[in-house]
Amino acid sequence: MLSRLTTTLAAAALIVLIPAACLALTPYAQDFEGMVHTDTGALAADGWLVFGNVFDSLGGYLYGYGPFPAPNDGFAFCQIDTGQGGVEQGQNQLVVFSDYNNADHGVGNLIESNVFQEQTVVAGDVGQIWAFEFDAKRGNLEGASVAAAFIKTLDPSSGWALTNYLTVDTTAIPVEWQGYRIAIEIDASLVGQIFQIGFVNTASNYEGAGIFYDNLNFYMAGLSGVPTAAAAVLHQNSPNPFNPSTRIDFALDRSDNVELAVFDLAGRRIATLQSGELAAGPHHVDWNGTTDRGAAAAAGYYRYVLQTSTGRVSRSMILLK
Repeated sequence: MLSRLTTTLAAAALIVLIPAACLALTPYAQDFEGMVHTDTGALAADGWLVFGNVFDSLGGYLYGYGPFPAPNDGFAFCQIDTGQGGVEQGQNQLVVFSDYNNADHGVGNLIESNVFQEQTVVAGDVGQIWAFEFDAKRGNLEGASVAAAFIKTLDPSSGWALTNYLTVDTTAIPVEWQGYRIAIEIDASLVGQIFQIGFVNTASNYEGAGIFYDNLNFYMAGLSGVPTAAAAVLHQNSPNPFNPSTRIDFALDRSDNVELAVFDLAGRRIATLQSGELAAGPHHVDWNGTTDRGAAAAAGYYRYVLQTSTGRVSRSMILLK
């Protein structure tokens, strides 16, 4: 099993290498065609990193390990595969899966495997909207395994707190290639924070967890105040961390059927805060830390997910006791 590097991070946060803070966010594009799939250092040479978080079967955080240069060996986290693409994807693709070198699979623990690129937000990025686009298709994901693509921001001045976690859920995507997109607006609160794009899956008991990705494109999509294709905006809850209650604001650019729910880090639904048709415009809900069963939720990290007809976005929050 990989050696454990015990961290003081909260469960969803990642320890990261600190890049040069003087550089603005930089576009990134990768179709993996220039990589040799037998080269074990191919992904690491392109700046890819990995980090593992481990939870018990009830979702309690146990430990984290990493970051490490991304492997390309077929046993842990990720690999360049061949022959899985269509005309638009070419010969080489990235497949992201669980860390099967971690023997805690065998005792029923949940292994969360993160594969990502990272940069640092600077003042010159404020007011920009950045988008992460990619193609994806389902691989051998099976059983209770789940997967997602993400944009994350982490605050090193606050114990690497996870301040944004915007996702596309790739757990149930088709076995045919499709395109996906995540976007985020950079505000002044993010200056100095670590910005990550990448992929994550959570698996246990050595179940299959593979999802294929290709044609990655990270770019500045526009400026604040310029209309974008986004149909819903989900804001950070306030206060955060919170006790006993917090407010979640969101906005719709058109009427839609909406669900806003809270999940623990193992993916279990804790509370449904909104479900049904809502008009265009701003909305908010309050959560008092109570589950759908009327019990008090345990202290810790939670993800709140806004689902609309155009997709889903999520963020993280911390409940204190």
